[in-house]
Amino acid sequence: MSGLVGYVETRRAVLASTADPLVLRGGGRLDHVEVAYETYGELSPARDNVVFVCHALTGDAHAAGLHLGAKKRGWWDNMIGPGKPVDTDRFFVVSPNLLGGCSGTTGPQSIDPATGSPYCLDFPLLHMSDLVAVHRRLMAHLGVSRLYAGVGGSLGGMQILQWVIDAPEEVERAVLVAASSRLSPENIAFSAVAREAIMSDPDFHGGRYVEHGVTPRRGQKVARMMAHITYVSGQSLETKFGHRRDRIGDDWTLAPDYAVEHYLQHQGETFLDRFDALSYLYLTRLLDYFDPFADPWTHQRLADARTRFQVTSFDSDWRFDTAQSRRLAECLAECGIDVDLAELTSPHGHDSFLLEPPGYHERVAAFLA
Repeated sequence: MSGLVGYVETRRAVLASTADPLVLRGGGRLDHVEVAYETYGELSPARDNVVFVCHALTGDAHAAGLHLGAKKRGWWDNMIGPGKPVDTDRFFVVSPNLLGGCSGTTGPQSIDPATGSPYCLDFPLLHMSDLVAVHRRLMAHLGVSRLYAGVGGSLGGMQILQWVIDAPEEVERAVLVAASSRLSPENIAFSAVAREAIMSDPDFHGGRYVEHGVTPRRGQKVARMMAHITYVSGQSLETKFGHRRDRIGDDWTLAPDYAVEHYLQHQGETFLDRFDALSYLYLTRLLDYFDPFADPWTHQRLADARTRFQVTSFDSDWRFDTAQSRRLAECLAECGIDVDLAELTSPHGHDSFLLEPPGYHERVAAFLA
């Protein structure tokens, strides 16, 4: 019977220093890398029951359970817990905040040891391999050399894919949900508009807005409102809001009027309180450049890989549609990789990977069994 993860706390680990810097794929280096992470379940004596969870674009380390004094449970609490697909009665689950984030892991607002000031736009651009390098250092810190499984949705799934490419001997199973191996031009276009909204905000100040005591709230809010539309489906918006207006009377106005407008306003406002604009810039750009099967060494690295893949898409997801999952699976199959590909029916669009559409959790549970 399924249960809930109890109270949890976020821990931190320093994983790079001047004596052991993180050398980035683009040639830069970080002399101090701190990572925020959470764990659920117990590590087996053989250290062979580790499931590593990677989060999506605006996620964080708090994937399951409840922080003391808080009311909001982890973002994947329906997936992780006793008797759930990622079963904490069986698995030791590790969930970190990724490099470049803004929830306890080193990112653009972190202090540059060389200057004593925040990096801001001096923070180096990141490659997916850089995120994976930090994940691998975290595993070494925890004394783990191999994953029973890596699990992730959206950007999280892409991190798992890159991990298998970089170190295929370290991942036994890979669960990729609503992911892509190369963004479509439409995806890149949405992200370009979001970044433009943020960077053209008068309060952006060349990325050093914190030094001015402000944040680019208007641009960041617009970026999130637009992005959120791409995470849901037309069907879900119709079902939830229809053509309903929230105002009384027939007066016309340029202010938000329809229920869906108020919903987007709310999504934009709440995003400002939990995410940093610079992390949004860096992580969306990282996604744009992700194209691992264009690297000439990818096929060679995967030639002897024994990782089993499960790739899942949803029929209403138009942000990372099934064609992108199919391409990913075909590229893996060309490398001789065992891939289980399926499209599931869901009315919820890209956000389906966070929810419980029919067959989804059962599919993941069966693959991890």
